[in-house]
Amino acid sequence: MISDVVDYFQTLQQQICLELEHVDGSAGFSMETIEPPSGGVSRPRVLANGKHIEKAAVQFTHSIGAALPPAATERNPRLAGLPFQAAAISLIVHPQNPYVPTTHMNLRFFIVEADTPSWYFGGGYDLTPCYPIKDDVISWHQTARQAVGEHYAKFKTACDEYFYLPHRQETRGVGGIFFDDWSEGGFNASFALARSVGDSFLPAYLPIFEKRKTAGFSDDQREFQLYRRGRYAEFNLAIDRGTKYGLQSGRRVESVLASLPPLAKWVYNFEAEPGTPEAELTEYYLKPQDWLAQ
Repeated sequence: MISDVVDYFQTLQQQICLELEHVDGSAGFSMETIEPPSGGVSRPRVLANGKHIEKAAVQFTHSIGAALPPAATERNPRLAGLPFQAAAISLIVHPQNPYVPTTHMNLRFFIVEADTPSWYFGGGYDLTPCYPIKDDVISWHQTARQAVGEHYAKFKTACDEYFYLPHRQETRGVGGIFFDDWSEGGFNASFALARSVGDSFLPAYLPIFEKRKTAGFSDDQREFQLYRRGRYAEFNLAIDRGTKYGLQSGRRVESVLASLPPLAKWVYNFEAEPGTPEAELTEYYLKPQDWLAQ
């Protein structure tokens, strides 16, 4: 069961790295293989200081453990303390150009060894623009809906709810799809859904990247990009269950925190001027809404 998932995640990692190297046009991904004493393997790959990508991390992990960490059982306490295997692919792209959105994608599979084995899939992808273009947001959600079909409304709502910063009272970005603890229809159907999500990520993101990567921008817009990256860091460090799981499970810290932006900025009491694109971001785009009804 898990061997098929591991094979798919590793193939997807390679495909995504090749495509991101192509759209960047100058930099390549590092390659590492880490084999922890408990078994399994981790293959973190990072691209840094490219022509169009400031930082991207695409990571594959196959973990074997004696007991699930708390972050993985807070929604399923009956699984606490049981041996497990997990496979995951996770990626983040922090572009150079403020008009290219940051993006994140994750797919994961857990199987817990018990009298009756328990397994589930999770994952999704979301988009975090600094200067959103409505057509890009709509296209992103159209591709997501095609990928998950009848589940889109449920997964879209779950994404809006998960990627939310309660202390800022705003969503992290313009959303996408998110699902967790998924075993509906049995393994084959659930795995097919996970593959559909993974296979649709590049068609959802690359057209946006290609259209915006050479757009002109000012120093002030670069500063705003760094300010918004601070929000991204806040979510990853204070809220994200994936970060907590990685730290609690004893994974290599450099790999767990590779999703953080290379540069970010916090500006005390910043308020965007009314009527500017910076104000429109929080007033309009960072509020859950039905983008496909636009």
